[in-house]
Amino acid sequence: MNSNYLRMTLNERKHIEQSLKVRKSFSKIANELGRAKSTVSREVQRNSVFLKTGSFGKIFNNCIRRHSCDKTSLCDKDDCRLEYCRYCKLCGSLCSEYVREHCPRLDSPPYCCNGCDMLRKCTLEKAFYKAGVAHRSASELLKLSRSGIDITEQERKRLDDIVSPLIMRGQSPYHICENNKDALMISDKTLYKYVSANLFSATATDLLRKVKMKPRKTKPQVKIEKGCYIGRTYQDFLAYVEKYPDTEVVQMDSVIGAKGVSEKVLLTIHFPLSQLLLAYIRDANTSRSVTEIFERLKSALNFNDFEEIFPLILTDRGSEFSAPSVIESDENACWTYIFYCDPNCAYQKASIENNHRFIRMLLPKGTSFNRLKQDDIDLMMCHINSYKRKSLGGQSPIEVFARAHGNTIIKKLGLKLIQPNEIILNPSLLKKD
Repeated sequence: MNSNYLRMTLNERKHIEQSLKVRKSFSKIANELGRAKSTVSREVQRNSVFLKTGSFGKIFNNCIRRHSCDKTSLCDKDDCRLEYCRYCKLCGSLCSEYVREHCPRLDSPPYCCNGCDMLRKCTLEKAFYKAGVAHRSASELLKLSRSGIDITEQERKRLDDIVSPLIMRGQSPYHICENNKDALMISDKTLYKYVSANLFSATATDLLRKVKMKPRKTKPQVKIEKGCYIGRTYQDFLAYVEKYPDTEVVQMDSVIGAKGVSEKVLLTIHFPLSQLLLAYIRDANTSRSVTEIFERLKSALNFNDFEEIFPLILTDRGSEFSAPSVIESDENACWTYIFYCDPNCAYQKASIENNHRFIRMLLPKGTSFNRLKQDDIDLMMCHINSYKRKSLGGQSPIEVFARAHGNTIIKKLGLKLIQPNEIILNPSLLKKD
């Protein structure tokens, strides 16, 4: 049997890693392994690990002006001993003239930094092909290959533009597929699956026959990206934090309303160091609703501010968080990194779980979220985050967060400080006449 049809072994991946170190071409590596050149190329591109790391004696800095910049005192710290801000890891997030530089070596063969002569001097973002990591990622992908939905965010938007208007006219998925075969290129069964997973603007309740059917007692969990956990497990998270111990970890979760009554849910984002808690109302507990919130956050914050406050996100394995690549990066840059806790291990992000108690003071369990709007949630979070904590030395989360990141970001997040004697932490705050 032709070896190109067999799965790549660990020994073959080790051979690729060693060959890249001595700068062998993909053609030569492919000939030595008896594989196609395209197979080796895809293997390196698919399984390389990206790292924001500096070089010997130099911190990570990917600003195109880093060699000639003479800016000082960007962070206003009186005790700073650095001669120039370009020597500080916060340089890119603080400077208004920051321009990201991308290494062209990563856009053409060998697509990684293995064997690069400039590695000891380079301070740009790097990509490394490591046999052990690649083999583990491929094994995890194999396990997940029969679960989830194999569709990209760009393809989802394209299909949504075609399908949703037709569903709103009362057309069935079968009718839509039969009359738009060339444009959709999917079956009616697949289209039903996408609509049921709430991938489109039109939902399952917009289907005429669907609303007449008795709902299932349990709904299947739908993962949008099949390989969403690959390279993002809790073990990967621990390894990343060990390598970059100064990185602030942000935790993310969902808060559910009344079961069987409320379709609306909350997305919560927690900053453990300052204990600041953000919350956003969503019409349904889907991955699309989560990515839309992060799109709004990216629009409200510039790239540097977003990267500063969301360097690393830890969440659970709920299906609503199964589209990490859409949140992590776009065509121009990598905004953040997402990792997942182990299954049924809520204690691995205990900080956000504990701080949900403040939300439950105002929205007790069993409360329907259907009547709530984002303005209500913003008001609730202003009161919660203005509440002084003993663990913060008598300060509120807003005050601690503002001291670390500035008042401008606080305003962009829609928060404001409530006077201590005016804080309300019971359901009366959200009661409407």
